[in-house]
Amino acid sequence: MSEDLARWQFATTSIYHFLFVPVTIGLSLLVAVLQTSWYRHEDPELRRLTRFFGTLLLINVAIGTVTGLVQEFEFGMNWSNYSRLVGNIFGGPLAMEGLVAFFLESTFLGIWIFGWDKLSKGLHLTCIWLVAAASVLSAGFIIAANSWMQHPVGYEMNDAQQPVLNNVGALFTNPVFLWSYPHAILASLVTGSLVMLGVSAWHLRRKSHPVAFRRTALISLAVLAPAVLLNMFIGSELGVVEGKYQPMKIAAAEALWTTCPSHCSFSLLQIGGGRNDETPTQILEVPGLLSILATNHLDGEVQGMNELQAQYEAEYGPGNYIPNVFLQYWGMRVMAYLASLIALFAVWGLWLGRRKKLETNRRFLAVAPWMVITPFLVYIDGTVLTENGRQPWIVQGLMTTAQGASPSVTATEIWISLSVFVVLYTVLGVADGYLMIRYGRQDLAAEHEVDGSGDESVGDGEERDLMPTGIIY
Repeated sequence: MSEDLARWQFATTSIYHFLFVPVTIGLSLLVAVLQTSWYRHEDPELRRLTRFFGTLLLINVAIGTVTGLVQEFEFGMNWSNYSRLVGNIFGGPLAMEGLVAFFLESTFLGIWIFGWDKLSKGLHLTCIWLVAAASVLSAGFIIAANSWMQHPVGYEMNDAQQPVLNNVGALFTNPVFLWSYPHAILASLVTGSLVMLGVSAWHLRRKSHPVAFRRTALISLAVLAPAVLLNMFIGSELGVVEGKYQPMKIAAAEALWTTCPSHCSFSLLQIGGGRNDETPTQILEVPGLLSILATNHLDGEVQGMNELQAQYEAEYGPGNYIPNVFLQYWGMRVMAYLASLIALFAVWGLWLGRRKKLETNRRFLAVAPWMVITPFLVYIDGTVLTENGRQPWIVQGLMTTAQGASPSVTATEIWISLSVFVVLYTVLGVADGYLMIRYGRQDLAAEHEVDGSGDESVGDGEERDLMPTGIIY
């Protein structure tokens, strides 16, 4: 009971926190692109757009940072046995993330916020690029740690039978990391692009500064389309890597109970196929596709859960080594189908942009703000697929989830803290949604520019007005 509740608590806090991460990474890169364009062309409209979307970035960073602090305490309180076992390894990348990436990001974000019209344009631009680079670097350290949990490398066991890191480089050349990292960064670009596109479409539909928001719509589409298509390929290759090191994860994702020797079919849908159902009704099978997805070869063999269960029992002892098949099967498909929907939507947008009908197609403009939801659903499904598929292991082959839980924490204590977190995070989520929508819908007001001589002038002959970012800047 305590173990299940601890898993629910960590899943709740982790997924909630990481919903903010791709927005931070994606928007920081896009804001940096906007400011670079302003730096090169000195167009006041680009400066206003930079500060406009910079406000959304800051709102996301502020709330996202708060929600991430809880996880550090959960490791020690709910998962003390796990922390003792892997602290020698897991602590390294987490420390690097905090001491290097997080401080770099927060320091230069502060300089960027208060450095408008105080720093030179070039130095100020460098700050936002350092923020973006630090957010990307931060994700790298976290994914390196998680990849080690999926496929432990670069360690040796000491006399106390604890893993000790003996090759730091192995953490960052781990095959799981090499595919997971770009997968996460591209997913962040997809998320940031859809946020920018959704906001731009909302303004275009209301003919609010159509020239300005057409720019950001086209920029976001130019990033979105290649990012989502490339990420679908990388995600497929990550599946091949996981099929090699975590074959049970892939077998469960396909509800494959018995080993298929070659030309294995992929079912688009199925009825049944849960933990005790080994004969589901598969609908719309694609011949050979599973072999290609799992092995990159049409005649590739895909191991089944029954054979893997027997293999793990012989290697690790009695136990149930099969994860929740229902979650794996549908998690994989919902993720893949939503990613395909995003790709089609991006191609539609590029086609409209090429025909110069983007700002006049009301159907596209009406759909775009709702598409912002899709990358978050993809992320949740991808997280469930990755972490549930590793069960019953908390560290593949070294420690089960049951062994990693704290023995002294009671179910009542976890219930209380979980309830508090759910209420608190719900309030924070509502606040974040309110602020993002409110400031995303603000008018792109005129802003005074400061020229090289220090004289103030109002752009485009408009009356000076307070930007929506005024409360932050």
